[in-house]
Amino acid sequence: VQLQASGGGLVQAGGSLRLSCVVSGLTFSSTGMGWFRQAPGKEREFVSTTDSSGSYSYYSDSVKGRFTISRDNAKNTVYLQMNSLEPEDTAVYYCAARSSHYYGYMESQYTSWGQGTLVTVSS
Repeated sequence: VQLQASGGGLVQAGGSLRLSCVVSGLTFSSTGMGWFRQAPGKEREFVSTTDSSGSYSYYSDSVKGRFTISRDNAKNTVYLQMNSLEPEDTAVYYCAARSSHYYGYMESQYTSWGQGTLVTVSS
């Protein structure tokens, strides 16, 4: 199983970025997906998750209303659209895959992880 995250970069506060995560080696259309992030000096935290069909999506309180998770099962890709970015969003963002149809909030629910993509938001 491979997860390849991309789309990070440097952006000013208030700006937008879209992260992508291409998945191979599993049946993507049967896999719940999630995004997590780890800021410098902090533990990794949950950001967003969606079920295998994209019908259900959930967000952490810190990103709700600003970030949107989506997926294209024909392209084996999950996205994270990030708007109104704040300096506090600066982190390495990781995509992760479950061995389940369902969404998940906890790291322990995920069996495969991408390498991470760095997002830096300047003030």
